[in-house]
Parts: sequence; structure tokens; C-alpha cells
Amino acid sequence: MNDTTTPFSRIGGEPAVRQLVKRFYELMDTLPEAYGIRKLHASDLSGAEEKLFMFLCGWLGGPQLYVEKFGHPKLRARHLPFPVGSDEAEQWMLCMRQAMTEVIADEALRSALDKSLNDLAYHMRNRNDPPNV
Repeated sequence: MNDTTTPFSRIGGEPAVRQLVKRFYELMDTLPEAYGIRKLHASDLSGAEEKLFMFLCGWLGGPQLYVEKFGHPKLRARHLPFPVGSDEAEQWMLCMRQAMTEVIADEALRSALDKSLNDLAYHMRNRNDPPNV
């Protein structure tokens, strides 16, 4: 895959990834439907925003900013201290889907990223969901 075909390049590089992450956290901070995932974060979202930006740059095929600063992401291990179930995964995806709709014009790319990010969000689950009664 050459540089022009990476999702990172197709999105628009660092400025677009920064815009995506900024919008994602604005949505998380303001949507009542995202309360469950928001309460798992610190009151100041700037640290989480910067880490997600660095992670997504590399994950999308751009510079490995996160790895250079923190080492291997070990995403699941890093999320173990936080109770993440299906509700939290869905809330995270609600915010990410809306942010992608607003920031990423390429519908095919959005669809592919939605699938991959949804799989990733559900991989972060570390608690059993309560049974439906």
C-alpha cells in the first residue's frame, strides 16, 4: 500500500485526524447518550484526546506517534481498569460514527473504518453484560 492509499492519507493526514478526534470528544462530552462512556474519563479530556490522536495516526497508516512515545498500545490491557461492556462500546461508537460522518467525506472509507473501529470497541469489553430480564 503506498502513502496515497492509506486511510491516514485518504482522510487528510494529521489535520483531519486531529479534527476527527476533537469532534469525537466534543460529542462524548455533550451527548446525553454518551454519559456512560464519558463518566469513565477524567474531567479534562485533553490527555485522552491527545492519546487517541496519536494512536489513530499510526492505526490509520500514518506516523507511529503513540508507539514512539508510549510503546505498544496494549489497548485491552490499558482499558482493564475501566468497566467496559457493550453499552460503553456502543456509546463510544455513537460518538465516533457521528464524528466520522462530519469529518470524513469518503463514504467507502467511513464504512470500512466503522467496521474496524466497531470490532475494536467491542474487543475492549472487559465485563459481562447484564442479562436481559
